[in-house]
Amino acid sequence: MELALYDPEHGYYGRGPRRIGRAGDFYTAVSVGPLYGRLLAGLAVKKRSEMGAGKDFKVIEQAAHDGQLAEDILEGSDLDYLIVEPNPRYQEVQRQRLERFGDRVSWVPVTDDLPAGPALFVCNELPDAMPVHLVRWDGSEWQELFVTAEASGRLQLSPGPPSASLALPIARLPVNLQPGHILEVNLAAEEWLRHLACARFHGQVVIADYGLDQEEFWAPERAGGTLRRYHQHQMDDRVLEDLGECDLTAHVNFSRLMEVAGAEGLKLQAYEHQGRWLGRLAMPWLASLEGRRQDGATKALLRQFQSLTHPSIMGRSFRVLVLEKNVRTAAA
Repeated sequence: MELALYDPEHGYYGRGPRRIGRAGDFYTAVSVGPLYGRLLAGLAVKKRSEMGAGKDFKVIEQAAHDGQLAEDILEGSDLDYLIVEPNPRYQEVQRQRLERFGDRVSWVPVTDDLPAGPALFVCNELPDAMPVHLVRWDGSEWQELFVTAEASGRLQLSPGPPSASLALPIARLPVNLQPGHILEVNLAAEEWLRHLACARFHGQVVIADYGLDQEEFWAPERAGGTLRRYHQHQMDDRVLEDLGECDLTAHVNFSRLMEVAGAEGLKLQAYEHQGRWLGRLAMPWLASLEGRRQDGATKALLRQFQSLTHPSIMGRSFRVLVLEKNVRTAAA
């Protein structure tokens, strides 16, 4: 999965930003329109005021893709922006898009290089694209599924003894599932969150993605796991086909992220469906529209709001985890 997504020459993401939206393989909250970024800009301005911060306050984004969210937030505020981006191809695209904002935008390659100071950290659909381990219950024990090749070169998943790194994660899994039940173990997301907890900034962390609570992964209807490939807005489970040409993604285990966050000193502030969270952020804007005639631009923003918050579109399948990162954690 890591090779298929991030190999610099052949990986789906490694080669550079992919087209998102109607002409791409999938939609994101950012591709719906600028409202998402404007709401986050309002949150950042509010957070800056609550922290009593000035120009030292920054919005930090990881997985900024082509810079669209950064542009939306910068246009809606006077904030400074810092992007975590190790891939020079992505950096170049982002720099071109954000050039007009001048020295309000800067870059670091990894979270370990983030400076100290007050900040709002945001990432939209990052952990779901981190490589996962697959494990399958055979009725008596958990086995790991490895990628193997037949003599013809065709790839397949084959069971075997779990990797040593899975010993503790497997010990936490249930043993009363039906034989054949598959689960994903996202060690990469856990390690990423640990590094983020050790970064030097302090403030708020917002993680938005599609995912589930731990028990939801154990439901019979998800016995085949959640690892899927996306291509031209079509989804299936043929994850070993057309490698490098399709997005590979697995639902985020938010319960596990919250456990890791707590162990690393990050305080839980909110965890809820995206629709409810964005609905609260949008309340001042929605109140300002009461009694006013709506022009075409406002109607477009209201349509975006519906797409982002309606339970049958993006409001329920996406979830938001908000963590508080204090100075003591940042210095650990």
